[in-house]
This record gives sequence, C-alpha cells and structure tokens, in this order.
Amino acid sequence: MLDDKGNLFIIDAVLIVGLLLFAFIVFNQAIFMPDSYYSSEIKDSKNAQDVMESLSGKINFTDKTFLGDISAILKDGKNSKESINKVCELSKDKLSSFNLKNYRFSETNMLDDKVLASSGEYSDADNVSVAIRTYGDYSYTLSVW
Repeated sequence: MLDDKGNLFIIDAVLIVGLLLFAFIVFNQAIFMPDSYYSSEIKDSKNAQDVMESLSGKINFTDKTFLGDISAILKDGKNSKESINKVCELSKDKLSSFNLKNYRFSETNMLDDKVLASSGEYSDADNVSVAIRTYGDYSYTLSVW
C-alpha cells in the first residue's frame, strides 16, 4: 500500500504539531504565576512620600517650594511663637488640600519635634508611612496612617 498523495504524512504532521501545542500549553500552565494585586495598604504606604515630594517640589514653576517658604518664615522669625503659629496655619491649609485622613507633620531638628499640623490620633495608628525631607537647618517629618 503506497501513499502517493502524501495524505498519511500530512495527518502525521498535524498530529505532531497538535501534540507539541498541547505539551506547550500544559508546560505554560505549570509555570504560570498569577499577577500580584496590590492592596490598599501598599497604596497608602506611598502617600507620605508622594505628599512630601509635592511639598518639596517647585510651586507654579518658580524657584520656591512649600518647605522652603515655611523654613524661611521660621528662620526670619528666629523660631518665635508667631512664626511657628504662622507655619502651623500654612501647614494645616496645605495638608488639608491633599485629603489625608490621618497625618502628622512635624519639624524634628530646630524645633525639637514640634508638631506643625496633625489630624487623627497617632497613638491609634497601626500602619504608618513616614517621609522625611530636610531644607536648610530644618528637618520635616510627615507621618500618614
């Protein structure tokens, strides 16, 4: 029995290709790793860094930054109560624009860890993200939970 037309060869080739495709699919499923979905906790952990970047970034394409402005107010006022109160008001207004539920913004170097603005109870916080930036002699810490 001779196969002059090559029908058996074509059927044999299709079966081999099908078998290789099946083996590839089985192998691919065996090594497949599901995508990792980030929880809201991971998203929240970046909030402090994101907000602090905004505070230390340029305002309206000028050379001024928010941290630079409040540092200048404190330095010019020689860390007086009036200058600290003014910075506290500015900080509360600025941080309220970021719609943060719970935060604490403080200066940790020149003002001995003075809280400039806060919202929420820090002692109840269980997952706190922290960002620190220094401007001149002043070191600012933002905690978000």
